[in-house]
Amino acid sequence: MSGVVPTAPEQPTDETENQIKSPDPRPDAPPDYNSHFVLGPPGPAVPAPAGYPGGLPVGYYSPQHPCAFPSYQLPGGIHPMQYQPGKYHMPNQPVPVTWMPGPALMPNCPPGLEYLTQLDNIHVLQHFEPLEMMTSFETNNRYDIKNNLDQMVYIVTEDTDDFTRNAYRTLRPFVLRVTDCMGREIMTMQRPFRCTCCCLCCPSTRQELEVQCPPGVPIGFVVEHWNLCRAVYSLQNEKKENVMRVRGPCSTYGCGSDSVFEVKSLDGVSNIGSIIRKWNGLLSAMGDADHFEIHFPLDLDVKMKAMIFGACFLIDFMYFERSPPQHSSR
Repeated sequence: MSGVVPTAPEQPTDETENQIKSPDPRPDAPPDYNSHFVLGPPGPAVPAPAGYPGGLPVGYYSPQHPCAFPSYQLPGGIHPMQYQPGKYHMPNQPVPVTWMPGPALMPNCPPGLEYLTQLDNIHVLQHFEPLEMMTSFETNNRYDIKNNLDQMVYIVTEDTDDFTRNAYRTLRPFVLRVTDCMGREIMTMQRPFRCTCCCLCCPSTRQELEVQCPPGVPIGFVVEHWNLCRAVYSLQNEKKENVMRVRGPCSTYGCGSDSVFEVKSLDGVSNIGSIIRKWNGLLSAMGDADHFEIHFPLDLDVKMKAMIFGACFLIDFMYFERSPPQHSSR
């Protein structure tokens, strides 16, 4: 008994293998936990660490971060719609212009005037040019032509060089180009220069406007008549035959009221239409941004509608066009 050396009790083979288990060759591998664990109560919500796209790692969800679910990708490369087209205005983009639907071509109607066959009144809105008031530099006039539904019908742009505009001011000869929704020039209006330094009753001093539709093909003329008290014009056809007359008020510089130019028959009995310069308050008194409203019968000949339309611009340049004040240098 004394020669027997005590030894450690033998252990099962399985336990020995667990103690001599080789280390995991993978770097930074998590430890292998074999013990049981019990879930504890949920702790307070902690903000997600910076650097995770979407706020939390993929697979985690928090009520404070409802966007933490992985985004669902539609098959076939289809992306989900983010907004409804035509309902929301995208920033940094111009507001779309609503144009009047284009009518069908009509026989015996100059191309581009089909719009006027469906209208009995139009609005002529001149653009306000703040550059003129700040720099005293005369710029080309621009107008928007709209119907009662605020739909664009035409755009009228003056085409005059800088020297002519600033040298002759309101007496300048000009060319007005009328374009449609496709940008096509469908009408041209030309005003030649007329000297006003001699006798007013002389025919060479009377203002005149030629209307061409299509450009290069005259369809009529607007001719001024001398009158001591009021503005009087004749609307002529392409043969320079008088067809209608325009009779203005005794005072075209009315403050606080509209200025009405009546369109009458040659005998002055029948009232055909009117050209009304609307009073826009302070903008009409100080700014050069006029608003005209033109009325004519719906069944009037479309060429005569175009002539009344052209007379509006000659009236504007003669009576309501205000040149910016020129600052005299000392």
